[in-house]
Amino acid sequence: MKNEDVQLMVNTGLDAYRLSISWSRLIPNGRGPINPKGLEYYNNLINELISNGIQPHVTLLHQDLPFALEDEYGGFSSPRIVEDFTTYANICYREFGDRVQYWTTINEGNIFGFILNTLWKEPSKSNVTLENDDPYLPGHHVLLAHASAVKLYKNYYQAKQHGSIGISLYTYYFVPFSNSAEDQLATQRSYTFFIDWFMHPLIYGDYPKVMKRIVGPRLPIVTKSDSELLKGSFDFIGLNYYTSVMAKYDPSHLETKTTSERDMNTIWIYANDSDPRKKEPFANTPWALQGVLEHFKQLYNNPPLFIYENGQSTNCSTTSVDDYSRVEYLRDHIYSLLESLRNGSNVKGYFTWSLLDVFEFIFGYERSLGLYYVNFSDVNLGRYPKQSQKWYSSFLTRSITIAPELASQQEVHVI
Repeated sequence: MKNEDVQLMVNTGLDAYRLSISWSRLIPNGRGPINPKGLEYYNNLINELISNGIQPHVTLLHQDLPFALEDEYGGFSSPRIVEDFTTYANICYREFGDRVQYWTTINEGNIFGFILNTLWKEPSKSNVTLENDDPYLPGHHVLLAHASAVKLYKNYYQAKQHGSIGISLYTYYFVPFSNSAEDQLATQRSYTFFIDWFMHPLIYGDYPKVMKRIVGPRLPIVTKSDSELLKGSFDFIGLNYYTSVMAKYDPSHLETKTTSERDMNTIWIYANDSDPRKKEPFANTPWALQGVLEHFKQLYNNPPLFIYENGQSTNCSTTSVDDYSRVEYLRDHIYSLLESLRNGSNVKGYFTWSLLDVFEFIFGYERSLGLYYVNFSDVNLGRYPKQSQKWYSSFLTRSITIAPELASQQEVHVI
């Protein structure tokens, strides 16, 4: 990120910015000496944000675990990661916590296990191999590492730093592929294996009963001490939401299916996608955001939520600054969020993904989600405001409104 990018935030009207600390940049080997250049970089960035009236929301781990720990013991496949992650979190609280009011331990914890598991299926990637392709063991350690870092923060830092801490989850709104009873049940299992897998331990201290019955001994046991650590280990939940997914009953055990799909007897079909194996990104389904928020309200006592990612992916080869479909997507989803607020959802803030076009985790440089177009062919990586940036800025500065009848009831910071 360039220094002038903070000015782009100011120009857009942002009052908060979500950033991630790279564990490898701060502590290259995962343990041991701090990289002074990394420490300087994050201090400078946080200070620059605050000096411009922009509140930092900081994520500790955003899918970039130091390879030294993966190579040594398999990263999140081993319980040893819990201590190392907590030590890393402690350094971040100590160095930056006097200025950071919102901490997220792990980004998209519920799919982190899937990502790590895919990596470890390739023996050439490390000295460690796993016995199967289950996501449940690394997911279990993600939960314990999160809860351990939260316990540390609450016991030693929160009273003097006055911040809040949570975890972010990737969410879909699942709908049945058809009206059949099988697809209805497949939809329920999708929620269980994707969202409730993490939320149930965080609220109730154990995995969902349906999941325990289906997965059996392959699902790690939550001990009494684990349960006490996990239950209530958050001040807020961050949600990354983009679109809806159809759930279809499929009892086959094809190798093309993930472990969870086989356990669910389900495949997911993405909106406006004729190929159920191809993940066509982010159709504009704003009503589905209301469904996701309602799920958290009804099942999990309406916890404080931040929408930490929401945006539309477009093809970089066909769009640059004329992204009118993204304008429509943002407008519709913000209106949908306001409707959810009126219906009692406990949402505290909204962040769009993303400020700039970046190298996307799944799509690389083929698709973009930025409010600013970045010319990656230019050695200076020039930034240019898109139509979506102009619309979003006008909305944030109240030059335009979406739902005048809801303006007086707005309780969320759109940032």
